[in-house]
Amino acid sequence: MNNAFNNLVIFNGYPLAIVVAVTMHAGLLMLLLYLQSGNRVEALELVQPTVVKALFIDENPQVRNQRVIEQRRIQREQEQRQAAEAQRRREEQQAEQARRDAAEQARQEQARQEEARAEAQRQAALREQELRDQRRAEELRQQREQEVRDAEQRRQQELAEAERRRQREEAERARQAEAEAAAAAEAARNEFELVQSATGLIQQLVQEHWSRPPSARNGMRAIIQIRMLPTGEVTEAIITQSSGDPAFDRSAENAVHRAAPFSELQDLPINVFNANFRSLSLIFEPQDLLN
Repeated sequence: MNNAFNNLVIFNGYPLAIVVAVTMHAGLLMLLLYLQSGNRVEALELVQPTVVKALFIDENPQVRNQRVIEQRRIQREQEQRQAAEAQRRREEQQAEQARRDAAEQARQEQARQEEARAEAQRQAALREQELRDQRRAEELRQQREQEVRDAEQRRQQELAEAERRRQREEAERARQAEAEAAAAAEAARNEFELVQSATGLIQQLVQEHWSRPPSARNGMRAIIQIRMLPTGEVTEAIITQSSGDPAFDRSAENAVHRAAPFSELQDLPINVFNANFRSLSLIFEPQDLLN
């Protein structure tokens, strides 16, 4: 509507706005002159504004066409500028988006590369750890095998040492047994010789002190068991088998008591004395004296 008002002219092409402005100024000037000419202020009345009527007269077609063409040109230029500005903003936005996309792609690519490097390092670390574990396991295996070999070697050495010790002990026991056997044989031989010697001595002494009675006859036999002390003293003489002749039996007892004590028995070892002479049986026969 403003364009329509601006396009209206009166009085040979002058704009309506100019005519209205001149008219209003003239009216105001006349009002001021009237107010100054009055004597009483209270008599002042409100003055209704003058209604200005204007006629709208069509613009010159040639000028209007030129204005329309100019306006269209301006509008096209504005539209072109706006389109260019929008295109520039779109291009800037596209370029910014392209930069952001490129930056994001670069960041993602860098992140992928870093992740790939980290993964490669992790895999390398895992392989290195696996190699270390394998080497450690191999070292432990070899160590265990060496320990087993050492233990087996020690066991074999211990067995060999035990076998040598057993053989030495057996040899020592055999030697000791042999020595003991020899000693025992020697002791037995010595003991036998001592017993034989002491027994022969007792027989000789008893025979020297035995007076056979006239009643003695061949075939008579009397056995007397005597008990003695290690000093050779006779503590008891008992007839365990009588000859049947009291005189023969008494002569045998008297011979034992007259021959005692047998002081030679004091030199015998106590074990030999206890085993052989603590209790001794003597056999009396007229033709001989046997034990």
